Parts: sequence; C-alpha cells; structure tokens
Amino acid sequence: MQCTAYLILGSNIGDREANLSSASSLLSANDLSIVKSSRLYETEAWGNINQAGFYNQALKIETSLSPLSLLQRCLKVEEEIGRVRIEKWGPRIIDIDIAYYENLILQVEELKIPQHSLEKRKFALIPLTEISAHKIHPLLLKSNKDLLSECDDSLTVKTVDA
Repeated sequence: MQCTAYLILGSNIGDREANLSSASSLLSANDLSIVKSSRLYETEAWGNINQAGFYNQALKIETSLSPLSLLQRCLKVEEEIGRVRIEKWGPRIIDIDIAYYENLILQVEELKIPQHSLEKRKFALIPLTEISAHKIHPLLLKSNKDLLSECDDSLTVKTVDA
C-alpha cells in the first residue's frame, strides 16, 4: 500500500545544494518516489544559532515503507552522505526529518509524527506550504498555510536564487 509522507531536508556543511540533491537521489527507490519538491530555501540556524545557515527543502513522497522503516531509510541516507551526530542542533551535512506520514500521530522514543515543534519552524513550514498548503496537521487540525500565518518564528527564510 502506498502512503503519502512529507520530509524536510536540511544542510549547512559543504555544498549544501549538492547535499540536498544527493539525499533526494539516495532516498528514491522502488519503495519510495518523490512526487513533489519545494524550491530550496536558505535559513538562519534554528535552535543552536551559532553556526552557518541552512539550505532547506520539503519533499512530498509516496512510499510503501512503514514510518519506522522510512526513518531507517532516512538515517541510512544521512550516514551515506557523511552525517555524524555530535551535538543536538549542531552543524550537519544532511538532516532528513519526517514531517508527516499520512494523518498518523505517532509518539515513540525514536520517532515523533508529526515532526515535533513543526508549527514553530518557518524553515519547515514555508517549503511545506509551497508544496502542500492545505495539508492538515493531524494534532493541531490546522493547514500548513494557517500554521505558517500564525508562526512567530522570526528567523529569516529566503529562496535560493538559481
């Protein structure tokens, strides 16, 4: 059975655009296809602000993977690209988060769906709104567009000029 999920990708080490492109390529397989991609956005770091800015992108995917199998795929891709987890919210070559998986609400130790604090993060809401403005957050029962309009995150998010 195919399910729709949304991923948020981020990178702030090395060639950020190439890192996001590599992640998209490595994610794609027989059991996962990318249906829609947002533009690239450059954002100030969130959480730990004393680091380089990020490139972020949202992907709408179709997959037969379960949520935990999708998480494992994301972690494997991060590892293949060279991510090493050193500090929470620290610099990273690639970060892949599951924002939504269908209308699932999942709260287990290794995975929170919808993504924790999604409604507080413009770097996630802006690209998500671009590709799926009317997707409803299953806990807050508001669309991405509405969450973005209510978000008080003051960090700068701008499109990357091609």
